[in-house]
Order: sequence, then C-alpha cells, then structure tokens
Amino acid sequence: MQRGPVIIEAAINGITQKAANPHVPRTAEEIAADALACFEAGAAIVHNHVDVHGDPRLVADAYLDAWAPVFEARPDALIYPTANAGPDGLTFDHLHLLAESGKLRVSLCDPGSVDLGGVDDQGVPRGSFVYANSFDSIAAQFTQAEADRVGPSLAIYEPGFLRATLAWWRAGRLPAGSMIKFYLSTDRGYMGAPFGLPPTRLALDAYLEALGDCPVPWAVSVVGGDVVESGLAEYAVEKGGHIHLGLEFFAGDRTPSNAELVGEAVAVCERLGVPVASCDEAAEILELPRR
Repeated sequence: MQRGPVIIEAAINGITQKAANPHVPRTAEEIAADALACFEAGAAIVHNHVDVHGDPRLVADAYLDAWAPVFEARPDALIYPTANAGPDGLTFDHLHLLAESGKLRVSLCDPGSVDLGGVDDQGVPRGSFVYANSFDSIAAQFTQAEADRVGPSLAIYEPGFLRATLAWWRAGRLPAGSMIKFYLSTDRGYMGAPFGLPPTRLALDAYLEALGDCPVPWAVSVVGGDVVESGLAEYAVEKGGHIHLGLEFFAGDRTPSNAELVGEAVAVCERLGVPVASCDEAAEILELPRR
C-alpha cells in the first residue's frame, strides 16, 4: 500500500480520571512523562487537558509547566491544549498566551455545538450541558488562529460541524494548518450518552462523501471505544486518513496506557506497509504555519 506517512495523535487525558484507568495522566509531571512516552512510541501530536480553569494566565502557565520537560527533550514536539472553562462559558485567551510563548503550533476549534451528558437507568440521555460554539465564536477562533499562526485541530462531533468547516474552506478562509477529526461515538459517548454518527465504516464513508474534494488532512477517532479494535484505524489508513486515539476517549475491558494505544496504531501501519509520521513530517503534512 503506497501513501504518505500516517499522523497518530494521542489525546492523553481529557476528563478521564484514574478511577477509570490508573494510567491516565493528571499532574504536570505525569502529563510530561506520558507525552514523551507517546512521542517515543510513534505519536506525532499530543493533546492534553490540565486541571486548572479560569484566569487565562494561570491556565496557560499550567500548560507550560506540564510541557516544559517535553520541549526540553523534544524541541520538535507538537502538543496542544483544550478550551478554558470560564464563569461565562468557554474562553480561548490562553491560546494566544501559549502562542506567544513560541511553544504552540497546533491549536483547536470545535466548529459547532452538541449536547453532552449521561444517561438514566433506562438509557435515556440526561443533562443540561450544551457544548456550544456559535458561528460567531467559530469565526473568532479562526481569526485568532490566523493571527497566532497556529493550525487548528477541528473536532467533528456532528455532521453540522463538518458543514461549517467546509463553508470556511470553500470561502478560502480556513486557517492554514487545519486538520479535521471525525469523532464517531459508541453508545457510551464522551460523558455516558452517545452523539453524532456511530463508529462504523458506513458512518466514516458518509463523512468522506461530505468532505468531497476538500484536501484538508483528516483523522478518525472512536469516542467511548477503541479505534484500533473497531477496525476503523485500518480502514482510515486505507482511505488516506490519519488516526486519533488516547485515554480521553478510550473505553473497553482493559486499562492500557496511552503509549500502548499508540503502539497498537503503529502496528496497524506496519501491517499495511505505511510509514508513521514524525512530528516534523506531521507539520509538513498539515502545512503548519512557520513562526
């Protein structure tokens, strides 16, 4: 099978706690060690959360504290944060501060809104949390990414997220370095309730049909499951895509480490005879802006 290198992105913690998997990194020291282990195993990009919210400077400093040992050992590292939860909703000012530090090359924008929550004892979705990104908020995030010269990672929770992304692309205004990630949800979802399309080949094909001739690199992820075990990692590679995995989304009967999950994706690529991208190769594939 001939194609370019596969980008493996590891989302190493998210909201997952040690009660679910003792390997999930939560402290700054654990995040640094885990990120380095993922890069060593074959990841080109790492995404992490920190347990600090509110003041943008404090949030940015928490990320920089966790990342300092990573960049000391791996100056080529591509690592990026999540949004900040402020008193009035999601905020993104910390992203500008991280970009100013010179450490941020990949950023984020989730171009749409989705209900997230749990289920009751009959499996009915419950909860009042709406992960909301209005069209104006998306525009502001894209404008900030352009100004900061970072490439936003675009999480596609629902088909409407992709429609919004494609509108920006057709207008010639999608920021350089963007990457599309298709989040396919099992019945477990992210917080207990499912969302979006299920983790099937047909669902990925539907997204790819909608993507059409858009050349923006894309990856597949299984939320509340295992992207490798499901067969979707292999299918995505065969279709020209990339792989998103990690303990933020993983669920199953075992408790692997993030590095183990990366190794399993590397094994898929090796079996297919496809190279795995380094950090520098990922930056070239995504055409990340140069600082």
